[in-house]
Amino acid sequence: MALNQTTDATFKKDVLDSTTPVLVDFWAEWCGPCRMLLPILEEIAPAMANKVKIVKINIDENPEIPSKHGVRSVPTMILFKNGEAVASKVGLNPKNTLISWIESNI
Repeated sequence: MALNQTTDATFKKDVLDSTTPVLVDFWAEWCGPCRMLLPILEEIAPAMANKVKIVKINIDENPEIPSKHGVRSVPTMILFKNGEAVASKVGLNPKNTLISWIESNI
């Protein structure tokens, strides 16, 4: 399953205005751990589709939003609920850790 992408231009509509919690994966093409995280997120997304929406934003192509949210390294995941950042996680984490983290913050 391909994950939805968001951009600096669509972030407000895709994330901040969402009535469903949104997990944003800040990533870069050159980032090895980011590429390793992708299949984990693709596996989690359908199983958690009724609880959280997962979207990706490429930090190199969209520098405004990562800067605004203090992203200093990738991969960084920020969970947004009702338009507010409620939790963040940096680095590559195992699937079970990510699921527990998401569930405890939504």
